[in-house]
Amino acid sequence: MVKKKNGLQASLRRFVRTKGADYLRDVNVSSIGIGYKVADGKPTNEIAIQFTVRQKAAPEALGALGTTLLPETIEVDGVPVPTDVLQRDYRVDFHVVQETVSSVRKTRIDPVVPGVSVGHVRVSAGTVGCVVYDRVDGTPYVLSNWHVLHGPQGALGEDVVQPGVHDDNRTERNRLGRLVRSHLGAAGDCAIATIEDRGFEAEILDLGVAVDKLGEPELGDKVVKSGRTTGVTHGVVRRVDTLVKIDYGPGVGQRQIGCFEIGPDPARPAADGEISMGGDSGAAWVFKASNGKTGKTIAGLHFAGESGDGTDEHALACLPGSVFEKLGITVKPPKKPEVAALVGFDENFLGVPAGVPELGDATRADAVELNGSTVIDYKHFSLAQSKSRRFAFWVAWNIDGGGLKKINRSGIPFLLDPRIPAEFQVGDELYRDNRLDRGHLARRADLLWGPQADAERANKDSFFFTNITPQMDDFNQSARRGLWGRLEDAVLSDVDVDDLKVSAYGGPVFRSDDRVFRGVPLPREYWKVIAFVSAGVLKARAFVLTQNLNQLESLELDEFRVFQVALGEVEQRCGFTFPAPLKAADTLVLPESLAQRAPLETLTDIQW
Repeated sequence: MVKKKNGLQASLRRFVRTKGADYLRDVNVSSIGIGYKVADGKPTNEIAIQFTVRQKAAPEALGALGTTLLPETIEVDGVPVPTDVLQRDYRVDFHVVQETVSSVRKTRIDPVVPGVSVGHVRVSAGTVGCVVYDRVDGTPYVLSNWHVLHGPQGALGEDVVQPGVHDDNRTERNRLGRLVRSHLGAAGDCAIATIEDRGFEAEILDLGVAVDKLGEPELGDKVVKSGRTTGVTHGVVRRVDTLVKIDYGPGVGQRQIGCFEIGPDPARPAADGEISMGGDSGAAWVFKASNGKTGKTIAGLHFAGESGDGTDEHALACLPGSVFEKLGITVKPPKKPEVAALVGFDENFLGVPAGVPELGDATRADAVELNGSTVIDYKHFSLAQSKSRRFAFWVAWNIDGGGLKKINRSGIPFLLDPRIPAEFQVGDELYRDNRLDRGHLARRADLLWGPQADAERANKDSFFFTNITPQMDDFNQSARRGLWGRLEDAVLSDVDVDDLKVSAYGGPVFRSDDRVFRGVPLPREYWKVIAFVSAGVLKARAFVLTQNLNQLESLELDEFRVFQVALGEVEQRCGFTFPAPLKAADTLVLPESLAQRAPLETLTDIQW
């Protein structure tokens, strides 16, 4: 499982990843992968590009099937590689069938363990694969498939039950937690849910091991799984670097999933020859050592098997590296650094009172509450979150210009805040396959100060979706040559700021006519307030950025305009009020009409 790939194998992997989708456009081709060429029904030692088709036919009959003849060889990086064509089709393993093992896997279990029944409240039943942990804060989750924990009718934040409803329909009694993250695509068929109403243990039922690392399957590796329906079954990896096409039914349709294929282990045959059946979806395939003992390295996440009329027994599993990266999880809780108690926005950071905005009646009724407060704290910043718009009303953050650090952002995922119901947050579903960027409200670079552990915590906290809003790509750069994204830097550069400390506020402007995209109204205006002390006097300056989102595909860069405004104008737009000391610190005199003001062209146009 940790064998070094030779040059040809690496080339074949790249070929499948870059060209595989082209072959799957053929209605008859169900997958493409790398395996040993089959001759007379038995695998040989010859590596081949292996296609599976829904129906094999003579060349003269292919036209009637709407398909074409696949080549006998394909040249990959100058090397001719033979092809192999097998008749095989796939379906996801969530169609419940007759049970073949004891019912312990189908009952409510406390503490919950991998290998037992689980499902979304509107999905029949699948399997808990393993216990995993949030990469950032260590929150424990159960891992299974998208079609088990989410499904075509599900949504983030909805309940997950253990056991699944097919095994016991008492959903209130069996609630396990809520769906937090999911993915269905090239990276896999995967999802995670919280463990809220139960204890948990990480050892997989009847395998006696808890996975503690991720592996990468190779041809010939032996693996074992513990599934809800078939229990413990053994297999052999027989195809790798595979891209499969599966129909997930109405509302979802065909999806291409990256995976590998497992066949039966002839040395450890399964009951009735079935290594997987309906209800096993989500089970973890684990590597076996050369002595036959079960290891602690996860090989893959089971999600599909042969179709109902298929006679060639096999299983499909997602690659763990892709799944864990996509979901932002680990197999072990991350080490928690020594971090001071969480303190959000400091109202006395500037040495004089400068508090946070106070929501009006309407906005307060729409605000998310955490521990009885509408102010939600993170390291070095705080915010108030709208339930209906699912973005922040405002974010307030402190900047210590004299103590800023440079910390790498790579490897930090954008995540929903687990403290807040998922239905009040907008996640990655908005940002896929378009020009919308996940834009920070409180700038990541502004928050990286203080002790190293605090700065690293602030770095991670800045990636919660509560601090993110949809912004066109090149948003900061296009706003008058980057002016919008450099306002905080400008005050530190151009003004004699006491102690190099600044407090900043920002957020979107919610309008009733904001354009709706993928079910989410997109703010087209943003505001920002910069507060600082100079020569002992508190000052505050406000700005508004208008963002035109009428054409997502072809946005002209000059459509962004930055204006200097009064704090009162921000209040009118947003439905909250700034603290009295902050409003009094806004001494700038401006024309009453926004139309009378020219947009800022450069940072030197700002009246500090």
